[in-house]
Amino acid sequence: MGGMGDRSGTTARGTRGGGSGRKARQPLARLPEVRLPELLPFGGPELESEGDHDGLEFADADFEGQDSRSAYFVDCGFHRCALDGTRLSRSRFVDCVLDGVRGVGTDLAEASLRDVEVRDARFGGLQVHGAGLERVLFKGGKIDYLNARKAVLKDVTFEGCVLDEIDFGGARLERVVFRDCVLRGADFSGVRMQDVDLRAVTELRITGGIERLSGAIVSPAQLFELAPAFAASIGLRVEAPMGE
Repeated sequence: MGGMGDRSGTTARGTRGGGSGRKARQPLARLPEVRLPELLPFGGPELESEGDHDGLEFADADFEGQDSRSAYFVDCGFHRCALDGTRLSRSRFVDCVLDGVRGVGTDLAEASLRDVEVRDARFGGLQVHGAGLERVLFKGGKIDYLNARKAVLKDVTFEGCVLDEIDFGGARLERVVFRDCVLRGADFSGVRMQDVDLRAVTELRITGGIERLSGAIVSPAQLFELAPAFAASIGLRVEAPMGE
C-alpha cells in the first residue's frame, strides 16, 4: 500500500468524554446478530473456488495458498484457521464467525461480508480493496497493512483492535465506530465519511487525508492535537506575534 511506510503523520489520543458537560449524539453502528446453528465439520481437504458452504465448521485447518474465489459461505464458523495467501476474492460471507484466524496476504478483494463477527484475528497484508462490509464486528486482534481502498464499510465496529498501517483511500465509511482501538498509519485520502466515531481511539496517527475527516467525530483532545495538520492542509500558517 503506497505511502504507508511514512510514520511522520499526525498523532492524537482519544478520550472517553468531552469537557462540555453535554452528552454528544452517539453514532451507533448496527451490530451483527450471528446465531450459528449446529455446525457440521468440514470434510473436504481444500476449499473450492465458486463452492457453496452452508452450516459448516472449519476448525484448526490450514488453508494456506488455497483458491476459493467467488465462493459462498453462510452460517459457517472458522476457528483457529490459517489463511496465509488464501484467495477469497469476490466471495460472500453471510452470518459467519471467524474466531482466532490468522493469515498473511489473505485476499478478500471485492468480497462481501454481511452479519459477520471477526474475533481475535491476526492478519498481515490483508486485502479487502473494493469489498463491501455491512454489519461486521472486529473484536480484539491485530491487523497490519490493511488495504481497504475503495471498500464500502457500513455499520462496522472495531473494538479493542490494533490497526497498523491502514489504507482507506477512496473508501466510503458510514456508521463506523472505533472503540478502544489503536489506529496507526491511517490514510484517509479520498474517503467519504458519515457518522465515523473516532473519539475512543486510544492512539490516532493519520498519515494522509486529514482534510477528508468531514463526517467524522473526534474528541476535544483529539481536535487539539490534530489542529496543526488541519491548518497545514488549508495552507494556514500559525506563528507567534512579532516580538514574542
